[in-house]
Amino acid sequence: MRLAPIDWIVVVVYGAITLTLGFWFSRRAGSSLEEYFVAGRALPWWVAGTSIAATWFATDAPLATASLVRQRGIFANWLWWYEAAGLMLLVFFYAKLWRRAAILTDAEFIELRYSGRPASFLRGFSALFQGLLKNCIVMGWVMLAMVKFSRVLLGWDPAVTLVVCVALALTYTVASGLWGVVVTDLLQFVAGMTGSLVLAGIVLWHLGGPAEMAAAIRALPDAAPGTLDVLPTPAHLSPLEFVSFLVLILLLWTRSGQGDGYLAQRLFAARDERESMLSALWFSLAGIVLMTWPWVIVGLGSLLILPTATAAPELLADPELAYPMVIAELMPAGLRGLMVASFLAAFMSTMDTHLCWGASYLVNDIYRRFLRRDADERHYVIASRVAVVALVLVAAFTAWQMDTIEDAWIYVIELTAGVALVWLLRWYWWRVNAWAEISAMAASVLLANGRVWGQLAGAGGLISAATLERLDHFYGSDYDFLRAFAFLGVATLTWIVVAYATPADAPEHLDRFYLRVRPGGWWGPVAARCGAVDTALPSALRRWAGWASGMIFLYAWLVAIGHLVTGRAASGGALLLVGLVAGFVTLSIASTSSPRPASERSAA
Repeated sequence: MRLAPIDWIVVVVYGAITLTLGFWFSRRAGSSLEEYFVAGRALPWWVAGTSIAATWFATDAPLATASLVRQRGIFANWLWWYEAAGLMLLVFFYAKLWRRAAILTDAEFIELRYSGRPASFLRGFSALFQGLLKNCIVMGWVMLAMVKFSRVLLGWDPAVTLVVCVALALTYTVASGLWGVVVTDLLQFVAGMTGSLVLAGIVLWHLGGPAEMAAAIRALPDAAPGTLDVLPTPAHLSPLEFVSFLVLILLLWTRSGQGDGYLAQRLFAARDERESMLSALWFSLAGIVLMTWPWVIVGLGSLLILPTATAAPELLADPELAYPMVIAELMPAGLRGLMVASFLAAFMSTMDTHLCWGASYLVNDIYRRFLRRDADERHYVIASRVAVVALVLVAAFTAWQMDTIEDAWIYVIELTAGVALVWLLRWYWWRVNAWAEISAMAASVLLANGRVWGQLAGAGGLISAATLERLDHFYGSDYDFLRAFAFLGVATLTWIVVAYATPADAPEHLDRFYLRVRPGGWWGPVAARCGAVDTALPSALRRWAGWASGMIFLYAWLVAIGHLVTGRAASGGALLLVGLVAGFVTLSIASTSSPRPASERSAA
């Protein structure tokens, strides 16, 4: 398939606007690292929150979501929907604390929280773990999605796609830093949402509406059991798979509770604590609810538009091609250009964020911290731009080694599962130290790569063939979330033992952190030394009430829209009302938990 001239006009106009915005902010971003990486800490909540949502809407998400629906059903998307619970933790427990820390990267937080050489080592290790290893895996699957999209819609060779997309993302990320990223993210969020909504609307129109689409899917002989179920049930899953799902919902959301590094970067950049909290709340709604269902609708529609019995061989081999193939099947000229522009928007909004975020680790936490401490700000800005180029090359190589987006998603879940609780509790428990976090990260890396270590041991004759076969079965089975839960349990036990077996951080260092961040929680000895400190946080009961109402708000609306798009209007409408009430309560608690700064109140 090839685009018509009108499609190319749409794509070129979009690209010109994006590049113009990026270069507009190049002078401002080049003045200092604070301007380059956290936009001078001047972002309003709606800009910061939308920027996070735009990054969340990467090219991988529509392809992987539609593929999960096509293979297993709607409920398979709990692979990432579970994060809503963690995001509500971020809103009510962590957003303010990140803003109070007043740092450039979450790796810098480590030496703010911990003391001595272990803290210095952990800061460098964390910067490499997050900024290089995890970050390049994420950028790799984003690039892989763009390769698959371009192969179907443009007929491009993978190498050509990577070169073109990398060049576009680099052009303004290198120049403008976070200022260019967040401003262009606003445009990219609108473009991406418009494209996905238009495609979902065309699919529903083509199939006669939600009820007709749902009825036709139920009549399909080869559709997966429970394809239209938003929530899985034991009737559609084996007992072990159902337990796996419950583990995922009830426990693994902790890994998203304090916010990922790029998300925390936006919270650093917010104007104040109130803006930081509201930006996290807006992102939670946009990312979990609003952006999800257009992709799911396309996945459901693909079962009828591209039925399995007559699907092309490439779709049977790679169901992640379903989304772009539906575009090619249904979209007329002009609208195809809109979809290409929206995918470029999704690609660039994610890549620019991850490049900016990853470079902040390499420069602020490796180069400036350990190699060159005395240079001026412009020198570090130049170093940051060099780091962006290096990161994108590593990410392109990573993408070249990948086969599926879903497998990469699961690998990152397992890679970070073991550190979930230590990352949450380091804010609220004084006894967590650098050695505890080091041991948790080391355990996570070792456990997530167990198959690799087993293969190396088997090649060296250190384990038997039978043991290697059992290990392959464990890492190759479908119960990925049970594995992640096991990793969480082993790593948590490891770091708790290590925390008590090693000395606590220096009292004066803990005092400085407590006075600066005012976290609350289990800081008894430190709080006693520091005296009465106003934490400016609502009671724990109030924060947990906000978390619970926020969970009900997000999940009620998530399920409600699912019922509406599958023809269950009555239950969908009832759940929308429940979500509306819960949303009002959530916003009320959030607003009173983060009053406007005194300067704004007096100005008003």
